[in-house]
Amino acid sequence: MLSDNIVQYLLSGLTIGSIYALIALGFNIIYNTTGIINFAQGEFMMLGGMFMVAFINIFHLPIFAGALLSITLVIIIGFLIERIAIRPVKDASVVSLIITTIGISIFIKACTAFVSKDSFTYPPFPGPDNIRIFNASLSVQSLWIMGVACLIMVGLSLFFRFTLLGKAMRACSINREAAHIVGIDVNRMSFLSFGLSALMGAVAGVMITPTTQVSWNRGTELGLKGFCAVILGGLGSGPGAVLGGICLGILETVGNIVLSGYKDAIAFSIMLIIICVRPRGLIGRG
Repeated sequence: MLSDNIVQYLLSGLTIGSIYALIALGFNIIYNTTGIINFAQGEFMMLGGMFMVAFINIFHLPIFAGALLSITLVIIIGFLIERIAIRPVKDASVVSLIITTIGISIFIKACTAFVSKDSFTYPPFPGPDNIRIFNASLSVQSLWIMGVACLIMVGLSLFFRFTLLGKAMRACSINREAAHIVGIDVNRMSFLSFGLSALMGAVAGVMITPTTQVSWNRGTELGLKGFCAVILGGLGSGPGAVLGGICLGILETVGNIVLSGYKDAIAFSIMLIIICVRPRGLIGRG
């Protein structure tokens, strides 16, 4: 029985950890390209879920068509944020740019709350209700979450490793001035990084809403958890974001069993310990 419970906790931790990993990757994409920590990342996730709710519950679109449209709209919003709010002040200090992203987050939440302050959900993605794994139960939506997260992570790794565009974005993360000198359009890379980061958040929102619901203030909570995953794995490290997200999901799930009701405190306590003991994270750069 104990082994069954352990498997159940691990599966639950992997599910939520996959979402944290996607959000953490979004943080790292923008940080590596621009040096900004985008605290509106959680709002990308929230918008992905909200658009999906509208397309499924109001317009009654097929679930995959709704997902595609929702992700596309959030990517467009990411592009607009970079062009309207970030680029005009790109020469400001990093702290000023981070404060700008906080303002963007507040603005998006306020606009969403103006439309509705209720919580919403929609039916899970197609498949059997539950799957048994070593006497533990896993919902089909959890399988979709982990499967899609794995595909995104592998695709992102291949993109940065083998495509010219991905290599150009990596060059910006190493040295923006040198990248500009050799002919890389740094502004374009910044523009694309916000779109790619919005993609990460939108996918997370679309996948997690059937299991946890979505509301106007949901993005901030999950965004901060994603930031905890970034700090745990190592700011700027793609593999670190994935490792940090998975570890945080498992630690949070198991810790919540021991310290019921202190789920959020576990994540932020881990972040504070990592900052004090190992500031570069588990596998981040020094």
